[in-house]
Amino acid sequence: MNVFDFSATALDGTPVDLSRFRGQVLLIVNTASGCGFTPQYAGLETMHRDFAERGFEVLGFPCNQFKNQEPGTEAEIGQFCERNFGVSFPLFAKIDVNGANAHPLFRHLKREAPGILGTELVKWNFTKFLVNRDGKVVKRYAPKTKPEEIRSDIEQLLAR
Repeated sequence: MNVFDFSATALDGTPVDLSRFRGQVLLIVNTASGCGFTPQYAGLETMHRDFAERGFEVLGFPCNQFKNQEPGTEAEIGQFCERNFGVSFPLFAKIDVNGANAHPLFRHLKREAPGILGTELVKWNFTKFLVNRDGKVVKRYAPKTKPEEIRSDIEQLLAR
């Protein structure tokens, strides 16, 4: 299995088969609008715009599992992201990333790229997973890792 074998629901309720991103480098991020890391949306959007023509896509998955930091509706989340950060990359409907109801995509991501000391739990909002053009998870980044710190890894994958 790889990332392209999964599907998710877009923020507007439309089903999305992730195979539509086949051949692209992806950065998959669990997001939240009320988190101390929320300003990372700006860096994510910058990278999305800088690298989109080379086959790069950021995929944002809002999650309310961490201290109720994403309580809004999908419409509110979309408006917040567009108004405050000009987000143009795909955002998906709210999901769980941990526990019994974790989205299958995040179960896969966590298995393929465990966190520190081998833990599979997503520690907090803005955990990032870098995926190569073949749908293989190549690296996991901590929530505190700023998007700018990931640029060189993305550029390396885009050059292949």
